[in-house]
Amino acid sequence: MKSVDVDTPKTKETETNQTKNGFLALVSKLCFDEKLPIRFMYKTVPEHLNDTGWRMFTGYETEEFLEDELSNLVPVPVEKMCRLDSSLTDLVTFNAGTVWERAPGSEGWERVHDYRIPSASVDVDITNDVDRFNVDPED
Repeated sequence: MKSVDVDTPKTKETETNQTKNGFLALVSKLCFDEKLPIRFMYKTVPEHLNDTGWRMFTGYETEEFLEDELSNLVPVPVEKMCRLDSSLTDLVTFNAGTVWERAPGSEGWERVHDYRIPSASVDVDITNDVDRFNVDPED
């Protein structure tokens, strides 16, 4: 297993060499319903085999819009998004943890380092009580 020195500066090669899985991104419906361009995107850890981990937004989504992920984010092939906007092509090669944005009126993308990528919340009940593991679910 190859180790990476944390003091070594990141290069495009070290930030794009992850195993490539999946082919879908979750994309805001505003891109299609309102015909707005992608202006903010990040890559999270993929949630399933078809997922690349990319999440793409217009920047005009409200909190309420984002809370209803099932209705407002659609799975779209990354290749299709790159055909619609060729500026995405190089960016989608980057690893999980990468965040990008571009200001309205700007064609160039800027790397974002201070955005905390949301993660799925999982409720886990941890216990050392052995008796809780021996409970019959039909009781």
